Amino acid sequence: MIVAGVDVGSLSGETVILRDGDILSYSIVKTGADSAKTAERATEEALKKAGIPFEGIEFTVATGYGRVIVPFADKNITEISCHAKGASYIFPTVRTILDMGGQDCKAIRCNDVGKVTNFAMNDKCAAGTGRFCDVIAEVLDIPLEDIGKISLQAEKDAMISSACAVFAKTEVVTILRRGTPKSEILSGIHEAIASRVFALLQRVGIERDFVITGGIAKNLGVVKKVAEKVGLEPLISQEPQIVGALGAALFAHEMCKKEQP
Repeated sequence: MIVAGVDVGSLSGETVILRDGDILSYSIVKTGADSAKTAERATEEALKKAGIPFEGIEFTVATGYGRVIVPFADKNITEISCHAKGASYIFPTVRTILDMGGQDCKAIRCNDVGKVTNFAMNDKCAAGTGRFCDVIAEVLDIPLEDIGKISLQAEKDAMISSACAVFAKTEVVTILRRGTPKSEILSGIHEAIASRVFALLQRVGIERDFVITGGIAKNLGVVKKVAEKVGLEPLISQEPQIVGALGAALFAHEMCKKEQP
């Protein structure tokens, strides 16, 4: 049985292919202007890696903000449910999940079978999201993938007072002109992000085991700051960006099994 899970987010699109419940292949592509084409590109890439034709997929579940317009999906399911499902598959003991996506952040509580029991999300401001990190990296002229490790070099945090991503950008420019080291600015930004997501986690309640998913989970600086506030060392999968797509694929596997005679 071959199924697919497709996660179309604001900054990236992912597809996970499962064969009989095991991961066969996956892909990560940048999101374009057309979410449907992003889903198609991600799926084509994952299928190419697996050596399987498109017709070989028996069931597809889409998730993410662009899930409703994935043309080949048999079903769409919210990213909250999919991240809980995917995180539980990788870490069966997980109870609290922080999904740090491109345009929003979600704090999720789940039970022992990966079913959501509570959640809170921040989708009204870019602060605390992948897009926020993207903007700051551009202002500081540093590759996005380097900002985490550079922030760890800071002796102290630059004070970032703006809660809004737009104003924070202006504030960062001002602080930079004063000669503040970029490492300290980044450390301050990561502190601000961690404070925002910690407030979300407190709303749902934090319980072991604690998992971080999404692209920002690759940012060592943010992960360190969040860990300090939570008081727990977070569990992070080898590829945290595909957890939502994995959850969607697992749902597809379950649904496909039910449909079989």
